[in-house]
Amino acid sequence: MIIPAIDLQAGKSVRLYQGDFSKQTLIDEDPAAQAQKFEEAGIKCLHLVDLDGAKKGVPQNQETIAQIRAAFNGLLEIGGGVRDLKRLSQYLNLGIDRVIIGSAALLDPEFVKNALQKFGPQKVVIGVDGTGGFVAVNGWLESSETKMSTLIKKMYIAGALSFIVTDVARDGTLSGPNINLLQSLQTNFPQCNIIASGGIRNAADIKELLHAGLKDMIVGKALFKGSLTLKEIAEVNSNAG
Repeated sequence: MIIPAIDLQAGKSVRLYQGDFSKQTLIDEDPAAQAQKFEEAGIKCLHLVDLDGAKKGVPQNQETIAQIRAAFNGLLEIGGGVRDLKRLSQYLNLGIDRVIIGSAALLDPEFVKNALQKFGPQKVVIGVDGTGGFVAVNGWLESSETKMSTLIKKMYIAGALSFIVTDVARDGTLSGPNINLLQSLQTNFPQCNIIASGGIRNAADIKELLHAGLKDMIVGKALFKGSLTLKEIAEVNSNAG
């Protein structure tokens, strides 16, 4: 499935270049209306990122997220600043289908283990962001010495099954996905669903990812630049069943 992304900053839909908060492009003043347009085009799943929450470590765009939930009837997943069970529960109670835990997977693995035990792997998705194969945290502002594969293995043992893998160096660049990294992770963790994110340009990239064994992928800038259309996304998703 191809999942369009809406990144939220100060209640608006934006795009960043390589995760740089100073390199922002406004996409839509009204993210809820944007989500509604997506649904009208046949999109049944959206990926939301609370950029402010990722940076500050606490969710910041709850009102906007509630508006999106009211406007969009399909599956919603969200990440950014979810660092404890209280915040996670609030999102699930709001009607969010899947909550993405990013930095906390590295910084507070016990919390993630408890979240997976309480809510299950269908509700909790692990976001593994980084560059050069190493994990980045806190809104991608800090790098670590932990390999992506090491973190995925640890979280899989804790009960996680779905991992959104973002190559920060490619995010927002339209330079193509990191096929080698994504394929390697999917091959090494066949029991898991490695969800591709970062750099996807067009339908050809999607075809290459599918050929490499990736089933799900997130698209952002390509959609807003027009190199990938909502119609193409809906068609691919329909053919995927």
